[in-house]
Order: sequence, then C-alpha cells, then structure tokens
Amino acid sequence: MSDTALSRAAAADAQENSSLYEAAQMQFRRAADLMGLDGSVRTILEQPKNEIIVNFPVRMDDGRYELFRGYRIQHSNILGPFKGGIRFHPEVNLDEVKALAAWMTFKCALAGIPFGGGKGGITCRPWTMSEEEQMRLTRRFTHALGTNIGPDWDIPAPDVGTNARHMVWMMDTYLNSVNAHDRNRGRAVVTGKTLTCGGSDGREKATGQGVCFALESWAKDRGHKLSELKIAVQGFGNVGSHAALIAAEMGASIVAVQDHTGATANTDGLDVVALFAHWKETGSLPGFAGGDDLEPESFWSTPCDVMIPAAIENQITKERASRLEASVVIEGANGPTTPRAEKMLMKRDIEVIPDILANAGGVIVSFFEWIQNRNCEQWEVEMVDRRLRRLLLRGYQQMKEQARKLGTDNRTAAYVVALARIESAYAERGIFP
Repeated sequence: MSDTALSRAAAADAQENSSLYEAAQMQFRRAADLMGLDGSVRTILEQPKNEIIVNFPVRMDDGRYELFRGYRIQHSNILGPFKGGIRFHPEVNLDEVKALAAWMTFKCALAGIPFGGGKGGITCRPWTMSEEEQMRLTRRFTHALGTNIGPDWDIPAPDVGTNARHMVWMMDTYLNSVNAHDRNRGRAVVTGKTLTCGGSDGREKATGQGVCFALESWAKDRGHKLSELKIAVQGFGNVGSHAALIAAEMGASIVAVQDHTGATANTDGLDVVALFAHWKETGSLPGFAGGDDLEPESFWSTPCDVMIPAAIENQITKERASRLEASVVIEGANGPTTPRAEKMLMKRDIEVIPDILANAGGVIVSFFEWIQNRNCEQWEVEMVDRRLRRLLLRGYQQMKEQARKLGTDNRTAAYVVALARIESAYAERGIFP
C-alpha cells in the first residue's frame, strides 16, 4: 500500500473512531438543521447543563486504597429530572458519558416521558473486583455525588457493568447520607432496583422487551410475520439475552448470537433457552451443543432479516456495514453504528431503527418504577408490559410519520420528534431570567 493510501486509511480509521460525543452532535445537528430548530434552544442543547467529576478512594480487600474517577453528566432537565444509567467499565470517560447523557435527553423526549437526560459512570474493571469491593466503590461514589442526585433532581439506573444490587447500594447510601424526610418516596432516587427494595416487575427485561416491540412495529410496517424472520443478536448481556429470548417466544428464529467470548450460529434457529443456560453455566457462547462456533467477524456476514446490536457503542463500522446481510438494524445498544457505517447502510438500503427509540424500554419502565415508588404502589408485570408497548408503538408511529413527511431517515425523524417537544417546552416556559 502506498504512503498516500496508508494516509487515507489512517484518516478513515480516525473518522470511524472519532469522538462519541461528536457523533451524537452530528445526529442532533442534522435534525436541528432539517427542522429549523430555534437557535437559542440549539445553543443550550449543544452542551450539557452540568458536568460532575469526582475522585475518591476505595479500600480494597487486601487493605490498600485505590483512587477512582467517577462522572455524572446532567445534559438537560427542561422536561423533568435528569435520568440515566451508571456504567462501570474501564473505557468510561467524559466524552462517552456526555454522549450517553445527550442521547438520554432525546430518548426521553421521544418517548414522551417527563425526564431529561443524564448519565454517569466509574472508570474501573468491575469483573476483577469482589462483591465487597464493588459495594464500597458504589457507596463511596454515591456519597461523593451527594445531593447532585435525588428523586426530584437526578435519578440513576443500571447500565453496563452494574445491576440491581448496585442500585440498592446507591439507594441505601443516599437515604443514609441525605436528610430524606420521606424515606419511602426517597427510594425513587434510583431505578432498576431489586423487587424487594422497590424495583418494578418487568424492569430487568425492559430494554430487551422494548427492542422486541420495535421489531414488532417494523415487521407490521413491512408486512412481515414474526415467524418468518431470522434474527442475529450481537451482545448477550441483559439487553441481548432478553431480546433474543423474547423474540424467540414471539415466533422469530434466532440464527446467530455473538458476544465478547465468541459466537454461535444455527441456520435452523438456536434454542435460546438452552443457549442462555449454557452461557450462564460456562460464561461463554462457544461450545454450545445446539449451534456451530463462528468466528467473531464472520458473525457480521450472517444471512438474516434483522440484526440487533445490543452490546456497546461503535460495533457496526463501515467495513462491517458493507458485509451485513440484513434488511434492518434495530439498535439495542447506545450508539452501536458509527457515522460512516450509517452512510453505508443507507447506501445499501438497510433500514435502521435508532437507539433513541429501540432501546428506550429501559428508561420507560424506569419511569414506571419511579411512579410506583412515589405512590407506594406495585404494578403487575402485565400492566408494565402493556404500558411499555403503547409508548414504544406510539414513538415508532410518530417517527415514521415524520420520516415520510420530511423524506428523511428514521434516526433524523426520531430526533425531530424529540426536539419539537423540547423546543415547545422552551417556547412555553421561556429562558430564565
């Protein structure tokens, strides 16, 4: 390869791996330009309202102390309290958390729920830490945040590397650190908790459930029966495993699954229940008796109707997008498609159901949990699923209506719906002072 070609390849790689926040801003600006968003609102939404960075020590099991860095980004609260997950991962950084917080703002606005966007995380390797170390890490972070979170101000939830146990530790620390005059209502400081400690039925599966409601909407829109669809799922954590299990229950065929451990495939359809049991027992996908081990990169060429990326950001690159054999990408993860990949998908006429719609199930059911905590209620899972389905289908219909009206792609249309709601709130409330 010549020096010029190498230089171009390096520039392409740099663009593919560019700032996640800049990618989020590109999506925002495209919609803002198309709809003629008010300039003042545009200026406000360009940057988060608050950026909180805390450094704090944690005692490890061997008695030594390690210093950790945590983030809480509060993007917008014009529609309601900040809302968003807490991520424990070695790649957590300011740029990533800013992007995730912005996406949460638009996700909540699109869903029509009274929350704004926030996100947080700690740069760490949770899989190397004992449960006691993770508990001390969570409690010290919560204490460091202090009144920067609260049931009427900013409401965290689980994300990559965290679960219901972490949320219970956050809640307990908050209630014992802040003068919460109403301890029952104070449980609403976080969502995604265990059922015993104020969680909601249906919350654990909510994001995967929402992905499947988006799948249902797309299939109906295209005149497909779910029983006719072949699906590939990338990522087999909370989102991917539930999406695969629920889609299979709905009649679809899961033909390939991939995660960081490897991939497995079966053209006749995987037994997802058995695969999940194998994954829980061994901690990996390869070696599953009901499928054939697949090279991780070969997964992206799997013939299927639906590709569901449900892991982390930037997984569908331009090169992978050029090899996809699917009709639609339903984004179960946040930001799984790079800007260059999205252009390639458009060029190949592969539809995208964007993350701010497809994976909104988690924040929607978090909203339901918040309501239940504040009202001291406990809803049955049938009610949770019914209300979630209604909001997801409404969001899908509004997105498609704007896409047809404006002659644009689904992502841009979804942003237009969200931004119109935010713009209306600013127009009616004004900007203080």
